[in-house]
Amino acid sequence: MPTITNKPYGVRIARYFNFIKGEFHTEQLPDKKDKTSFTEQKVWDREPEPPTLAGLALYLGFNSLDEFEAYERNGKHKKQLRMGRLMIEAEYEKRLHYQSATGAIFALKNLGWKESNEPNALKEVPKTIHIKITTSGPKVANSEKEVEL
Repeated sequence: MPTITNKPYGVRIARYFNFIKGEFHTEQLPDKKDKTSFTEQKVWDREPEPPTLAGLALYLGFNSLDEFEAYERNGKHKKQLRMGRLMIEAEYEKRLHYQSATGAIFALKNLGWKESNEPNALKEVPKTIHIKITTSGPKVANSEKEVEL
């Protein structure tokens, strides 16, 4: 997997993905089955959260997704931002394997994914279509009176 931490935004993107893992500590809590014994259990101080494009943009200090996307297209660190977007897409793609993947499908469609069974080579459609109208056969009648049987 390529690393993105060698640039300023790359470090901050890596921190975002670490941040969303949440924070926890362990405590000795009474065992749920045997109330006389204790087991070490994870207690969340900050719950984990799913990666989102808006969450990444906010974490990096952008004021809107439009601003994030404009910088992603033309900014100095566009490669790192594209990598961050791809990491989020990868997380959504993993969720397609869950029993209920509706949310992941919706998110991926909003990120530009499309449903298709065609190979990528067939998806390319010409941007300009030239139409030439030619006539053949008898002249088209303007009314019923001009029709000959």
